[in-house]
This record gives sequence, structure tokens and C-alpha cells, in this order.
Amino acid sequence: MGHDELDSRVHDRVALDEIDLIAEVLSAVAISERRLTLEELDNALGLRTTARC
Repeated sequence: MGHDELDSRVHDRVALDEIDLIAEVLSAVAISERRLTLEELDNALGLRTTARC
């Protein structure tokens, strides 16, 4: 569901963005048969991982 489809009375975009992120993590967890690694969580959140030293 995109933000444009929501009730126009809702104005808290930060909260809506956080809900979207939580939904992405929950979706990734739901299809996994094990605990997700930090890298997998980052991928679910659309974060770019950096090389580790």
C-alpha cells in the first residue's frame, strides 16, 4: 500500500515510513526458516552494507 492511498487526515509521514520498514522486516522474517543475519536485515530494509575491516 502506498502513502497516496491512505486517509488524507493522516499527516505523520515519519510514522508511516517506520511502519513500512517494519512491514519489510516482518515480510523477510515470515519467509525465512531461521534467524536473519544482520546483512539480511539490512537488505530487507534497503540499506547498503559496507565492507568490513
